Amino acid sequence: MSGEFVQIDLLRHGEAEGGACYRGRTDDPLTVTGWQQMWGAVDGVVPWQGIVSSPLSRCTSFASALAERRTVPLQIDERLREMDFGDWEGRTAAELMATAPDDLTRFWQNPLHCSPPRGESLLSLRKRVLAAWNEIVDRQRPVLIVTHGGPIRVILNHVLGTPPERLMEINVPHAAMFSLRVSKNHVQMEMAG
Repeated sequence: MSGEFVQIDLLRHGEAEGGACYRGRTDDPLTVTGWQQMWGAVDGVVPWQGIVSSPLSRCTSFASALAERRTVPLQIDERLREMDFGDWEGRTAAELMATAPDDLTRFWQNPLHCSPPRGESLLSLRKRVLAAWNEIVDRQRPVLIVTHGGPIRVILNHVLGTPPERLMEINVPHAAMFSLRVSKNHVQMEMAG
C-alpha cells in the first residue's frame, strides 16, 4: 500500500463553553453552537473507516455521536489532547496582557522555547502528537481525527514542512476541517477548512 493514498481528515472541536480563552487540559463541553458547527463540518463528507479522538469532552462527545451515527469504530488517543497551558488555563489573552504581558509576548514570539508558566512545552506537544500521527498514517485507512487547534497545527506544520517556529501562524478556527491525502511516503493537502 505504500504508493496508495488514503484520506485522513483533521477536525477541530467547535465552540466550547467558557468563551475564548487558553483552554488546554480544562475539560469544557461544547456549546449548542459548537455542536452545530461540528455537524455542519462533516455533512456530506466521504465515510471514514474509523474516528480517532482526543480524550477531552469537547472532542469525544461529538466523536462518539458521529461514530455511532456512521457505525464506525472510535479510538480515544491521549496523545491528541490539547497543550497544557499551565497557569494560563481558562484565562484570556487580554487578561494575560494585563497581568503577564512579557510572558505572553515571549510565547507568541518564540513558542518553541517559551512555554506558559507551569505549562507544557510546544516541543513536548509536538513529540506526542507526531507519535500519534505517524501511527495513524502507518495504518493506511481513511479516518477522521477529532482534536484541538494545537495538535492540528502540529500536524499541518509537519506535513507542510514549515519550520516548527512558525507553527502558531497556522489558522485553525473552531470546527475547521482539513483533508489530507496520505501515503506512507507522501502527504497532499486537498482542502483547508
